Amino acid sequence: MLTALDEAAVGEWCRAAVEALSASRSRLDELNVFPVPDGDTGTNLLHTAEGALAALESAPPGEPVWAALARGAVLAARGNSGTILAQLLRGLGDQLAGQPPAGGPALAAALQKAADGAYAAVADPEEGTFLTVARASGDSAVAAAEEGRDSLSDVVIAAAEGARAALERTPGQLAVLREAGVVDAGGAGLCLVLDALVRTVTGVEPVRPALALPTHHHRHEHAPHQPPPGPGSEVQYLLADSDEAAVERLQRRLAALGDSLVVVGVDTPTGREWNVHVHVSDVGAAIEAGVEAGRPHRISVTPLAPVRPPQPVAGTRAVVAVVPGDGVAGLFVAEGVRVVVCGEHGVTEDDIHAEIDASGAEEVAVLPNDPSLLPVAARAATRARENGREVGVVPTRSLVQGLAAVAVADPERRFGDDVIAMAEAAAATRWAEVTVADQEALTSAGRCQPGDALGAAEGDVVVIGADLAAVACELLDRLLSAGGEMATLLVGPDEELGATVCAHLSSAHPTVEVVRYGGGPGALPLQIGVE
Repeated sequence: MLTALDEAAVGEWCRAAVEALSASRSRLDELNVFPVPDGDTGTNLLHTAEGALAALESAPPGEPVWAALARGAVLAARGNSGTILAQLLRGLGDQLAGQPPAGGPALAAALQKAADGAYAAVADPEEGTFLTVARASGDSAVAAAEEGRDSLSDVVIAAAEGARAALERTPGQLAVLREAGVVDAGGAGLCLVLDALVRTVTGVEPVRPALALPTHHHRHEHAPHQPPPGPGSEVQYLLADSDEAAVERLQRRLAALGDSLVVVGVDTPTGREWNVHVHVSDVGAAIEAGVEAGRPHRISVTPLAPVRPPQPVAGTRAVVAVVPGDGVAGLFVAEGVRVVVCGEHGVTEDDIHAEIDASGAEEVAVLPNDPSLLPVAARAATRARENGREVGVVPTRSLVQGLAAVAVADPERRFGDDVIAMAEAAAATRWAEVTVADQEALTSAGRCQPGDALGAAEGDVVVIGADLAAVACELLDRLLSAGGEMATLLVGPDEELGATVCAHLSSAHPTVEVVRYGGGPGALPLQIGVE
């Protein structure tokens, strides 16, 4: 049994927390009904903890382990709960980095102050959530130390028990939890992290009852603190080259735009950075606010709800994009683009023409986003022109080119000039993709076998390998060898692939701006655009 939490013990705790969150990720995802039922709390907590562990294991000699842990958690934090967990770890690091190994009283005080810091980091804290469980943990630890139960083991057990008791009370504090028949998912994840600490200190695994899953499918469009009506998106990015005053202005701006706002700062070898998380309807405004405050990078935009087809709205101009699924559709819908989602049998000329017609717009730009759909889109555009509409097909050959085109669209320009600007932006974006071979074939990079990872640039296979991540990194190295200031990544279901590629870009190409999106189609693990 440990009497003080030294650096080796901190590393052991972090590994135990990653193990516990990994084992319970799916269950925590199913519990997730607040602040939005997007089913990713367990995934986000695990991603954050893995980032902390990776930073700890690769920390330069002499860096305090608490400082490395905090830095890794903040820079890797994802989602509402992941960002709050990062703030808690950063709070512990603020109190314990550079200090002697923490005994019971020191750890208790640090837990309480870390919880206070987490409340301060959240713009509109809600009771019955992760924050409530964190505060109960710190208060219970301090109470135990003040009552004379001040050994490290007594304090960590008190912290874990206090958190568990608070977790069980969360349904009584939030109606949405009570209606769904669940406890708070983020708070449940924190309890796992604290139980991992108990196991590290005492060598004994706490015995806990299984977490109850939702009693029914639950949606709460009208619950408080939700994004405004519409698709809604989670926007998250790291902010560099800023200062406290600018970040305070950013927080006020984002609080007016949306909710679930969490901003956490941490010191890094190149200066202080902040992890910014918010739920908004106006994605562009949230990112623009970051540009005004500093240099946002590692930007991610994730739809919060299934995409609903937009209602016809008469106007002078519209953009119609063909997309492979709802996950990617949200990225375009968030920018005001109408979408045609590929069904099981693909997309037809009639599908695209119907969406052009439904827009009610006089001028329509069409983004096929696939080379095979260029002639289909052209035929649909010809039919629409016969009905008196002005239609331009922007020759986007991939989703990343489509995103680049949307980024420069400007309804204030002449329509013809706007279509040209969009086409130029798409053409300036070199596109590539990583996929898995489904059969033996001879490619320009050699013969591939079923299951091989393939890296293709502009449709031509240039890298073949056994590992998706290794192929993706080599493909990016080749693309960037010809120059490039920005890399856009559209990541499929394998989020770890995205994290590995982002880490490679950060170390091998530190001057390249990286924009990362989730929700890519399962058939394409990674799509890349380089500008």
